[in-house]
Amino acid sequence: MSTTTAHSDVQANAQTSRPPVTQLRVESYTNGILGPSQTMLGPLADGGTLIAGTPPGCWGPMITPAFQGGHEVTQPVAIEGAEVGDAVALKIQRMRVTSHATSSGVMQFVEGRYHGDPFVAKFCSSCGTEHPASHVEGIGAEAIRCDHCGAEVSAFRFRHGYIIVLDQENGVSLTVNQEVGNRLAGKASAMSALPELAAQHSILSLARADMPGLAAHMRPFLGNIGTTPARDLPDSHNCADFGQYLVGAPHRFGMTTEELHSAKTDGHMDTNSVREGCIVICPVKVPGAGVYLGDMHAQQGNGEIAGHATDVSGETELTVEVIKRLSLEGPILLQNLEDLPPMARPMSAEQRRKVVELGARYGQHDIEENGPVTFIGSGVNLNEATENGLRRAAAVTGLSYEEVLNRATIAGSIEISRLPGTVRVTLLCPLPILDRIGIGHLVREKYQLA
Repeated sequence: MSTTTAHSDVQANAQTSRPPVTQLRVESYTNGILGPSQTMLGPLADGGTLIAGTPPGCWGPMITPAFQGGHEVTQPVAIEGAEVGDAVALKIQRMRVTSHATSSGVMQFVEGRYHGDPFVAKFCSSCGTEHPASHVEGIGAEAIRCDHCGAEVSAFRFRHGYIIVLDQENGVSLTVNQEVGNRLAGKASAMSALPELAAQHSILSLARADMPGLAAHMRPFLGNIGTTPARDLPDSHNCADFGQYLVGAPHRFGMTTEELHSAKTDGHMDTNSVREGCIVICPVKVPGAGVYLGDMHAQQGNGEIAGHATDVSGETELTVEVIKRLSLEGPILLQNLEDLPPMARPMSAEQRRKVVELGARYGQHDIEENGPVTFIGSGVNLNEATENGLRRAAAVTGLSYEEVLNRATIAGSIEISRLPGTVRVTLLCPLPILDRIGIGHLVREKYQLA
């Protein structure tokens, strides 16, 4: 097996003639920007294994003004043979939280410290420096300081926040009180387990503990995983709901609605079933695909209702497979069986036998062979996201829009992934269609279908 480790000084563009490797470890990050300007690592062979250590998303980058996006995702990886118009299947084999604690909560912006979008275009209101370097002094809401003038510089505050300690081995977690939170803040980077090359400040430094004593299950997943968009944009805005704030924006990532939809790959899904065991099938919009991942959460219910969940450092291992000539606008997800909505779960052998008997009773002898498939839909709100997911399902499968509506109603479901505008559209799709588009073998293997 050929193996390589990817650091910032070991980089390969997708267009180079470097031979592909069968295993690649990524430990370098993009400072909040995704797009063609980012140098790709690799190439990784079709069928190869990608291992990535990721720092937390959201709050850490949010309070670090040098970042130009709301996450800190891995440097993209070129995949051998992936061309524009193809798709790449990412099969998540293993996922592990490495943080010992994190903090999160409901946010508010600090006016006068950003141009149009506090995730993207921060500046120091004291000295005027754009995206200033910064450091941590002490703990609490005013701990983030500008390197140039020393002023407090974070563009974000907590409206209501919490600190939570994590037990990965046993899958449980617990929010803590202010006294414990202050102690954790004193060793924030270690408790967050920030990777060596991560550039963010740990959100534990803000030490906001409004909700002590709440026990919660752990169920880690990746909030941002996919392929490189066709033009540079902030990593957290690689989707339609966050991405809408780029339309007409007063900073260098401003674009039209048409440009956004043409470029994005909808990697920022915050879909809690994107976890160990699932398969994410992603569009290829740049040569080599540029696979990236980040924004691991320790847990989250459907919807990410607070706007943010428990962002953690972690390690993910996945394998890649190129699917030729499968043109997608956004991801397809093959969820774990227990994550599928009940109406879309394959029937048992006994249920199938009863269906045959039912058909015979009425003279219906042809019974469709099918499998579950989930289309991610995104939009500025949930209604637009739902229609987007339904129309993506129709376009990819060739089924009529009306048939997709019927299938999602009686043999599927619509589920919220994130407010305000990311959903899962799941339906049972005929296997011959899935074979034709090139993913039938994945569906059969995933759900053990004959």
